[in-house]
Amino acid sequence: MLALKDLSCERDNRMLFTGLSAEFGAGEVWHIEGPNGVGKTSLLRIITGVSRQHGGGLFWRGQPMAQQRYDFAQSLLYIGHLPAIKKALTAEENLQSLCPGATGGAIGKALAELGLYGFEEVPCYRLSAGQLRRVALARLALSDAAFWVLDEPFTALDVNAVSALEQRLQGHAAKGGCVVLTSHQRLSVPVNTLALGRYAQGGTL
Repeated sequence: MLALKDLSCERDNRMLFTGLSAEFGAGEVWHIEGPNGVGKTSLLRIITGVSRQHGGGLFWRGQPMAQQRYDFAQSLLYIGHLPAIKKALTAEENLQSLCPGATGGAIGKALAELGLYGFEEVPCYRLSAGQLRRVALARLALSDAAFWVLDEPFTALDVNAVSALEQRLQGHAAKGGCVVLTSHQRLSVPVNTLALGRYAQGGTL
């Protein structure tokens, strides 16, 4: 689905990584791992097009990304490290805004799956950090996007929510989707691993 060719990224006059090539295919879950500061979030921002400050190339379905940005955007669901939830709105209102085609029933089911049954009409300023994260992650059950990019999705989740999310990721891959994520947590589902530290400071170690 997405190929990275000889990718490099420099920040604050420091090379985060260079010589990075990888292919993320349908039916796969990829775990980007490495110590803090190695460039995991920077890589996700490059992949999603939030940042275009990089060397090398990106290819979507075999074509240069510059020619495929619209198709890629239609296929992408990106949930960053911050939940991007409007705290003045309820959980249901946030998801209606983020997922315009979702019905109230589908939203309620998505929230219940992550342990938020009964919180549909609660203003998000009253929710904990973990609950806000779960509201954001409910989008995974409501989106038709094939390519998911998730930055530290397990942050502030309890054991039950972690299990539900892992099942959701596995199910998405089983249906032909692709997931690329960062996490400091060891996953209990099968994943492909990209150790970003191998490409730090001048090349492969």
